[in-house]
Amino acid sequence: MDRFGDIRGSALELFTSKGYEATTMTDIGAAAGMRGPSLYKHVASKQDILAKIMTATMEQLLAAHHTAVAGTTGPAERLRRATEAHVRYHARHRLEAFVGNREIRSLREPHRGQVLELRADYETCFRVLVQAGVDAGIFTVASVRLASYAILDLGMGVAAWYRDNGEHSEDAVVWQYSDFALRLVGVHTP
Repeated sequence: MDRFGDIRGSALELFTSKGYEATTMTDIGAAAGMRGPSLYKHVASKQDILAKIMTATMEQLLAAHHTAVAGTTGPAERLRRATEAHVRYHARHRLEAFVGNREIRSLREPHRGQVLELRADYETCFRVLVQAGVDAGIFTVASVRLASYAILDLGMGVAAWYRDNGEHSEDAVVWQYSDFALRLVGVHTP
């Protein structure tokens, strides 16, 4: 039995529905089916849980990005694959995305700095892809940084509205959003 997984899942749902500040360790323990003393055998604090959720989210996003672009050389295809991985992650991990965006203010140091550094690294990955396309004469953007922010916003927005049983399949959303990203940088796909 994965007790930390149960605790993490319960905390993630509570942080999403009630917010970090309004959630207590007692709430988390009750949702995970544990009493206070047992809970503290698995986690040090509520802050520790939040930090682990947010750090793992960013590490997973970075790993997915690197896997997506590995072995691909063309700027447009690299950007397409990176965007696909980004959007797919946000469609599948809506709660993590919600907590990651809303609760950054609740992280204390050194966790806040670590997560912000991972976020900056992730944004840089997209900026490097856009810059490579501009340098190759394939992308046309007024600001590489703003283009990377806009592409990141595509995925983060999906987390707010996407549902498995919704009007569009995950694959359809991923394809359409990667097409949006390419159009954003001036590449028009057939």
